[in-house]
Amino acid sequence: MFIIKIGGSVITDKAKENSFKKNVIDNLAKQIKKSNKEIIFVHGAGSFGHIIAKKYSLNQGYKNKNQLYGFSLTHAMVQRLNSLVLNSLHEISIPAVSLPPHNIMKLKNHKLSSFNYNIFGDYLEIGITPVTFGDVVLDEKLGFSICSGDLLMQILSEYFKPEKAIFIIDEDGLYSSNPKINKNAEFINSTTIEKIKKLKFTANKHDDVTGGMGGKIQTIKNITKLGIDTILLNGNKPDRLFKVLIGEETKSTTIYGVKK
Repeated sequence: MFIIKIGGSVITDKAKENSFKKNVIDNLAKQIKKSNKEIIFVHGAGSFGHIIAKKYSLNQGYKNKNQLYGFSLTHAMVQRLNSLVLNSLHEISIPAVSLPPHNIMKLKNHKLSSFNYNIFGDYLEIGITPVTFGDVVLDEKLGFSICSGDLLMQILSEYFKPEKAIFIIDEDGLYSSNPKINKNAEFINSTTIEKIKKLKFTANKHDDVTGGMGGKIQTIKNITKLGIDTILLNGNKPDRLFKVLIGEETKSTTIYGVKK
């Protein structure tokens, strides 16, 4: 079984509110279908969620009543994106269902408090693909906060112990520095989390409220501690996801799980 997260920067234009890249998700869906692998599917909120969440400072918790409208609007937008993703999966007959985080989990000061793992397992058992996504959720200390797709990857990997955790991004993989800023950045084919700790990650202009690549690396660190290999690959390139899923070589970055 694989847990896959498609970043919001891959399926939306983060600079433009509610901008959906249907051709990209259609192609990725076809690769998943062709691989015939058991999948838990996670996607980011991209421009459907982060722009509004930032406007209403939702990740700081409940400060004023105006944020309540922002909370409801943000959830409505990410649910809309989720429906678009589901539609692409359904168009090629992948039996996928939506599991919105605000219905199945709670946080406490941004950290996990409760989560309904059983519903994921129940759907997998009968052959249905669970699809979840970055969302706004209740927070027992802050009132509410944001559950990122990266946090969902960590939570689900800890419980289900997938064969691999795959992050689909808008770059070929990991570089020695930000390739969008430094043209001389060196591509990293494979590495360990210990080596990654020495790298410095410069934020992009449109990095979201959940921390960009720096936040993703912390998530990857936690997943590799479980002994699970993590892969970063480019979602805009044909067949790279498919090749990783079936075990063929392709351009991507593998961060090896820590051997116990």
